Amino acid sequence: MRRHTDRRASLTPKARRIRNELLRIAARRGLTTYTDIAPTVGWSMPGHRNVLAWALGEISTWEHERGRPLLTAIVVHQDDGQPGSGFFELARTLGRLHAGDELAFFCREVARVHGKWSARARKAAA
Repeated sequence: MRRHTDRRASLTPKARRIRNELLRIAARRGLTTYTDIAPTVGWSMPGHRNVLAWALGEISTWEHERGRPLLTAIVVHQDDGQPGSGFFELARTLGRLHAGDELAFFCREVARVHGKWSARARKAAA
């Protein structure tokens, strides 16, 4: 299994499909849940939790390598509206999150994602 830190030219097919759906959600300045994003590639929760976490990590790493915000910040738990611990662990590994408040980092990253990918932001850049 490849590590998330391996630089690659492209995402795996399932990660690419998830990313495309996340881009649609980010364009609307939205959030989604793990449960709602899993069916994008035929998975369900909690049965595919680990493989979904892997795919989301792949997407975050890929975005980070390209100097973009962590797109997967918009994927949250249904119960508390925050990403799972794996999101924060990967952000630390990538050097994006240092000692400090995880909630504040999450809020900033969601704002960065929406700023980068929202339809309004894309129109302003055109």
